[in-house]
Amino acid sequence: MLKIPVVKNNLNKALKIFKKKFKKSGILKELRERQQYTKNSTKKRKQKDKAIHKQKYLNNKEDE
Repeated sequence: MLKIPVVKNNLNKALKIFKKKFKKSGILKELRERQQYTKNSTKKRKQKDKAIHKQKYLNNKEDE
């Protein structure tokens, strides 16, 4: 559980810190993944495709 102290009644700053920590923790991403079952082979294929796409992007960027 995330605990964020509110310093000098600055709620906006505390909310900003909470949002950042919440996003980094990956709770929402995990929740979305659990809504629907995906096979391990499908996960691996998506991960591989993403890595290939990223590598192509980085190679194209170096050529320029």
